[in-house]
Amino acid sequence: MLKDFVKLETFLTVARERSFSKASAKLGISQPAVTQQIKFIEKYLGVKIIERKKNGIKLTAEGEELYKIAARLEKEINSSEKDILKIINKQMTFRLGASYTIGTYVIPGECLNDMGEAIHNDVNLSIDLSDEIVQKLKDRKLDVGLIESPVMDNDLIYREWLEDELVLVSNVPIPKIVKTEELYDYRWICREEASHTRRVTADVFEELGVSCKSFDVISEVSNTTTVLQTIKRAKKDVNKPVVSVISKYAIADEVAKGELFEARLRGYTMTRKFYIVYSKENKHNAYVDNVVDYILAGQC
Repeated sequence: MLKDFVKLETFLTVARERSFSKASAKLGISQPAVTQQIKFIEKYLGVKIIERKKNGIKLTAEGEELYKIAARLEKEINSSEKDILKIINKQMTFRLGASYTIGTYVIPGECLNDMGEAIHNDVNLSIDLSDEIVQKLKDRKLDVGLIESPVMDNDLIYREWLEDELVLVSNVPIPKIVKTEELYDYRWICREEASHTRRVTADVFEELGVSCKSFDVISEVSNTTTVLQTIKRAKKDVNKPVVSVISKYAIADEVAKGELFEARLRGYTMTRKFYIVYSKENKHNAYVDNVVDYILAGQC
């Protein structure tokens, strides 16, 4: 049993996530596979270790004892793995991919240096569309990706990271809370159709009964940086503000300086998740684990 730590790892993950489905997503295996591994442990021990509840799961008394033992084993394994890495002293460049918004506005430059020190190797950051990052992960051209949308693929593991909010941004002051009918009064800079921001915005507007086809669109652009530059250079007209929808992270500095102005839709919050994604083949890769843990710990 102790030689097969994979099943104990599954048990630890279920216990920590308090959910079979969340453990399944974190481990990158199917929920039936998670259930099967837990049943194997229970059959091996001859006791029940987990009880399913309406609001999640609960460890039995035997499950609590097993958790303590498994957690102690996990700690020793991780410590030993780090010692092995020191012996190997592998020199490599860790390849990190990020979407335009994340790579440009969420990850500060000094984070890459700190991350490199944490894994004792250089970190190279490449910025691209979320779809392209997923493909590069599949092609083994990247080690870890940070994406704005869960471009789902069965070969990859997805970890929820940050919650982002899309807000309305303008080059002149507008009401903090905008009514849906007021959206037609503005001049719009829109993202291209392939953009995830465009898809999220379109879904929200459709739900609110707003027709984007009736907007006064002055341009369509490819990325967040271009949106910002276009808004800043646009003529300032309080009677006809130039607006767009953008991540709150991208405009934080300009809003704080009073250079741009943000607003939200009345009765609606546009949120989305940022994800950490990597290949299932790297599930037990110590370098990948270190980078993922570093990011999830809020170091970036």
